[in-house]
Amino acid sequence: MTDALEGVRDHYRATGLTERLKTALAVFGPEEQRLTPQQLATLDQFHTMGLAATAELARLCGITAEMSVLDVGSGVGGPARFLAANLGCRVTGVDLSEPFVEAARYLTARTGQDDKVAFQAGSALALPFEDGSFDAVLLQHVAMNIADRARLYREIRRVLKQGGRFATFDVVAGAAEPYYPVPWARMAATSFLLTADATRKAIEQAGFRTLVSQDDTETAKAWFTRLRASGPPPAPNLGVVMGPDFAELAANLARNVMEGRTGILTAVFEAAAASA
Repeated sequence: MTDALEGVRDHYRATGLTERLKTALAVFGPEEQRLTPQQLATLDQFHTMGLAATAELARLCGITAEMSVLDVGSGVGGPARFLAANLGCRVTGVDLSEPFVEAARYLTARTGQDDKVAFQAGSALALPFEDGSFDAVLLQHVAMNIADRARLYREIRRVLKQGGRFATFDVVAGAAEPYYPVPWARMAATSFLLTADATRKAIEQAGFRTLVSQDDTETAKAWFTRLRASGPPPAPNLGVVMGPDFAELAANLARNVMEGRTGILTAVFEAAAASA
């Protein structure tokens, strides 16, 4: 387990990330100029379908202003900032990569959201929070990096209040081995895909009941087709975060989805009462 976590941490190490972001964001004005979550959407939504996927997941999950939300694998904080800005909820992000956490805090300061959004470094397999701390937990394009799914989903159940919602939007295994490298792994050794059915089963066994489950693979295919037709992505984009080979990683992600080697699952679950 330790070796797998170290491999994932290395994949997302992103040295000098905050300084790269400062340079890239100069196109929006001086350092003291406040930015909006929408301005950052091209570089801080680190998942298929971008901002629209986060908005849809939040809608399906029923997130409201009164909720305390945890974003597991929060990256540089885009979904957390979007949720806080648009729904008024308080959001905590946790990520294995310390450079990502540092960058997320910097970007959150730039958007003036420090009062609603916070980040800390930590493992999804040992979440640094008390039992029953959150009303909702989001997991977007994260589980593919985690071999011990049973432990992941048990930890999410532990930090949720009874009746709380868990919403996941993730890549799932398809009909054949994916092409590598991809955004979450440069080789098969750090990629741990499950099928949609196996994912739902693992989540339910951790103490959840399914509320919503939808196959968004065709929606993702249409999104990739539109993206390809629109030409090169606008700057700044995710290449700032993932480095110069991001175009290859993204191309393989799209190719895998288009060829059915991977699929996209969107699902929402309710934390069931603990068994006696």
